[in-house]
Amino acid sequence: MKLARLFVLLIVVFIVGNTYAQDIPDAPNPPRLVNDFAGILNKQDVATLEQSLVQFNNETSTQIAVVTVKSLHGYDISEFSFELGEKWGIGQKGKDNGILVLVAPNERKTFIATGYGLEGVVPDAIAKRIVEQEMIPYFKQGDYYSGIASAVKTLMSLTKGEFTADDYAKKKGRGIPFIILFLFLGIVLNFIFRIKRARSYALGHNMSLWMALMLMSNSGGRSSRGGYNSFSSGSGGFGGFGGGSFGGGGAGGSW
Repeated sequence: MKLARLFVLLIVVFIVGNTYAQDIPDAPNPPRLVNDFAGILNKQDVATLEQSLVQFNNETSTQIAVVTVKSLHGYDISEFSFELGEKWGIGQKGKDNGILVLVAPNERKTFIATGYGLEGVVPDAIAKRIVEQEMIPYFKQGDYYSGIASAVKTLMSLTKGEFTADDYAKKKGRGIPFIILFLFLGIVLNFIFRIKRARSYALGHNMSLWMALMLMSNSGGRSSRGGYNSFSSGSGGFGGFGGGSFGGGGAGGSW
């Protein structure tokens, strides 16, 4: 009877384990660094991020992957992130220099998981700060691309050594009021500039100011977002993940 119970228990464990394994998506084929399974980014956003991350991988060997999912399937988002990072092998084997930026919009959660080799470069406290200050404010507005792009740019700068985790903490701590004021002034000046252009356009085309503003807004579209955060166009394709490992480093948040 004991053997029979043990056999049944092993079968249950196998089935449950296999079910959970299926909840973690397989690595993409052909390989990509940006995988928007949740469908929250448009093609231009995905292409811009992908090109930048591929170029960054080629220049530094550090792999930053961006993944969005429709559901965490009951997982804690940290557990889901580590499982996915391990399954895909994000980062180089031996260097473990991979970073996963995971976004679960339906559950309103996000997480930055760092490979073993980058836990000192991007400590948990800094990963938390990036999530809370670079990502969540944009996510609350429904602007997923800007939040992801801002986090990616900061992670690139940290891993390239452009500034240290301490520098980032001090910079963000002191600079928030100034940044808010700067952004506000930028919005005001941009609005004034657009009003002047629209007034000139309206006079030249014999139409109302409101109609001119509407036409100029529609024609402007999303053309300016292609250069967001000074992402370069990049070149070449992604060769694939290198077998990196994750040890539990990182942090997340919700909105």
